[in-house]
Amino acid sequence: MESGGTNVLLDHIHQPEDLKHLTTEQLEQVAAEIREFLVEKLSVTGGHLAPNLGVVELTIALHYLFDSPDDKFIFDVGHQSYVHKILTGRKDRFDTLRMYKGLCGFVKRSESEHDVWEAGHSSTSLSAAMGMAVARDLKKANNRVVAVIGDGALTGGMALEALNHIGHEKRNLMVILNDNEMSIAPNVGALHNYLGRIRSDRHYVKAKEEVEYLLKKIPAIGGTLAKTAERLKDSFKYLIVPGVWFEELGFTYLGPVDGHNLPLLLETLKQADKVIGPVLVHVITRKGKGYSPAEADSQNWHGASPYKIESGKMIKAVGPPMYTEVFGNTLIELAKQDERIVAITPAMPSGSGLIKFANTFPDRMFDVGIAEQHAATFSAGLASEGLKPVFAVYSTFLQRAYDQVVHDICRANLNVAFAIDRAGFVGPDGETHQGIYDIAYLRSIPNMTLMMPKDENELRHMLKTAVEYNDGPIAVRYPRINGLGVPMDEPLKTIPIGTWEVLRPGEDAAILAVGPMIPVALEAAELLSKEGVGVRVINARFIKPMDEAMLLQLAKEDLPLITLEEGVQMGGFGSGVLEYYSSQNLHGMRVKIIGVPDYFVEHGSVPEQRHEVGFTVERLVSELQALVPRKRQRA
Repeated sequence: MESGGTNVLLDHIHQPEDLKHLTTEQLEQVAAEIREFLVEKLSVTGGHLAPNLGVVELTIALHYLFDSPDDKFIFDVGHQSYVHKILTGRKDRFDTLRMYKGLCGFVKRSESEHDVWEAGHSSTSLSAAMGMAVARDLKKANNRVVAVIGDGALTGGMALEALNHIGHEKRNLMVILNDNEMSIAPNVGALHNYLGRIRSDRHYVKAKEEVEYLLKKIPAIGGTLAKTAERLKDSFKYLIVPGVWFEELGFTYLGPVDGHNLPLLLETLKQADKVIGPVLVHVITRKGKGYSPAEADSQNWHGASPYKIESGKMIKAVGPPMYTEVFGNTLIELAKQDERIVAITPAMPSGSGLIKFANTFPDRMFDVGIAEQHAATFSAGLASEGLKPVFAVYSTFLQRAYDQVVHDICRANLNVAFAIDRAGFVGPDGETHQGIYDIAYLRSIPNMTLMMPKDENELRHMLKTAVEYNDGPIAVRYPRINGLGVPMDEPLKTIPIGTWEVLRPGEDAAILAVGPMIPVALEAAELLSKEGVGVRVINARFIKPMDEAMLLQLAKEDLPLITLEEGVQMGGFGSGVLEYYSSQNLHGMRVKIIGVPDYFVEHGSVPEQRHEVGFTVERLVSELQALVPRKRQRA
């Protein structure tokens, strides 16, 4: 694909109605211009390139045939909504995509009236669509409800639950299965297309119902004939209709259809629009369509960093390895020594750093699809039989398995190790993916041990600690950032459970810092030392259990404390410190909690997100100056 072309038609499309007067040939030109636009813009900002290149024709067809926002388009996850944003008046904002205060990389209701559903987790679209369809019917409206869901998202339990409900209720609702797996069988040819047209025709449906009714009216043999006809119909359907599973659930199935053949796609969606009741349109697309590097490697181009258009080479900052990479390499090292170790991930082998592990131990790596609940209980089953499962999962996605963590793992006190990636702020993915809640939702569960390293070297020791821990579930959380570039110790050693370490001495105040907040604490302490204030900096590496001996020592010294964590303030680590002092009747302790305030933090860079919520050296210095009595502030 060449960049820098003129958007002859795209420059004149500002709202969906601008598409409706175009010919099919012009719509195909718009598709080409959108692909060029996306490749050019995302080369600077980064973003979900491959998924959006795959849905260009599909999104154009939806906006061409239907009437957003009266008709509701629900994009599962929402990361494939860039084309939708372009066609609904946001094209001029793409230079700010995923930037602070800029265009969101997901569907966002506050951005546009055309964004009717927002999500950053998968498999929610069908449930939402069913809710909107029922609401429409109760209000006696007649708008369309269209859910676009990927084949990967159908592995999520919510999607299957919703399919069951939709098929039972028989409401008018269109589901578009955006199938971009290369292994899916090709179109079965003209006969299949013909059957699809017949089955979507209202006259055919009515005629079939009338024939069955008349057969049942024939005395004595009518019922038998009707049952025989039904069996014959089902047998025929099983032979030639690939979507029979959806048919059995109560859907009319159309497809597969080439999602890049715009005329065929338009015709199929027109047929689907005639169907009474739920209809599923099976659309075959190719991720990365139109940009050869993304087509060749859609996995790495799913969420791309900035890149050079001509070469397709991604531009990545040079520096220490990310925590994710350190995790993956260390787990291989540990697994070579311990055959009990198996790795589990819910459809994130690359993002969780497990590709090398999968190649090294193919029989000990399990990608269960987008099924976090199953992944958690599957891990519990493995642990119950003496294996050591390491469940690698993003903090935001672990939320989806909370019930299973409580009931199937912690209540049974099973030896499951959690490797919680993306803990803390996640940058451009924003509010739907922030990993700032896991401290609060895990530390309240009995039997759970929770820790976070100060650097990538300590992460390695924590992983060894986790796989050797045999007293129940244990979790290590780590951020979506590069490590600090510290030397790596050899050999690995275990860390005594519930122990903290003093990184800097001080007699006037103390900071209990967690994970990536430690450098902030050390810098603030250094600045205050120049004012004669000695601030002790403590690596509070165990969030649960805490180092009670050290907490008691701080109380004996009557040191004012600040807790600093990249997690929500409510119910977080700082709350745990207050709870401990309350349990010990130490009510005179001066404790200031610094955590994420009670609102959703939007997308931007991690430094911008930290600055927004006050995780700055300047604020920390100010808070410490307010806490430390003046007699201790030696000029």
